[in-house]
Amino acid sequence: MKKTVLFIMIIFSLPLMACKNNTKPSNSEIKSNNDTMITKEDKTSQEPERKIMISTKYGDIKIRLYNETPKHRDNMLKLVSEGYYDGTIFHRVIKNFMIQGGDPESKNAPAGKMLGNGGPNYTIPAEFNPNLFHKKGALAAARTGDNVNPTKASSGSQFYIVQGQVFTEQQLSAMEKQFNRIFTPEQKNAYTTIGGAPHLDGSYTVFGEVYEGLDVVDKIASVKTGVADRPIEDIKITIKIIE
Repeated sequence: MKKTVLFIMIIFSLPLMACKNNTKPSNSEIKSNNDTMITKEDKTSQEPERKIMISTKYGDIKIRLYNETPKHRDNMLKLVSEGYYDGTIFHRVIKNFMIQGGDPESKNAPAGKMLGNGGPNYTIPAEFNPNLFHKKGALAAARTGDNVNPTKASSGSQFYIVQGQVFTEQQLSAMEKQFNRIFTPEQKNAYTTIGGAPHLDGSYTVFGEVYEGLDVVDKIASVKTGVADRPIEDIKITIKIIE
């Protein structure tokens, strides 16, 4: 039986919050021709930034893909160029949390059908980076649970965009103590101003961010939903590469 490709919503009540331990990305290195050690981050930072646009009946969402997560970036570009996502829907929507799509089985899926199992039959190795986090507008990869996926590998196609909520400094401090973690000044600034979903950091790969169309994310996150958080009225998407 397939395992549902989605992430588990965690209640935002701090005393009851359950959170996975952070996973630290390795500092991979490669050698240049003159044997000088160059980090992958240095190399990828010099590459042109790629951008995609998700079109819906509520408007367009423009997203930049991070060069720091090349496996996820290249996989998204490949699927988009093949038209893989066109006609799929945002099949799971939770206000003040996220909107999720990318299941090929959602194309023309009848009302009431349970979705979230579809994909291209491969996964992508996690690409965690402490500088890339779940602020509002973050694009991240969905995945199966730790019990069947201890390496936290990402779904081959399913993704989500964070809407999240705004946290106070006191809430973030309580999270740091409760889960033995430290938020950077950049994270604290984002989570206390635009908001996000900090409890997902280090457990799901963030590989892009919305730079235009956050209002569209808000509109989609507010639609009426039914069973399994599927919108009552389908929100079909098409995705194209714009740069």
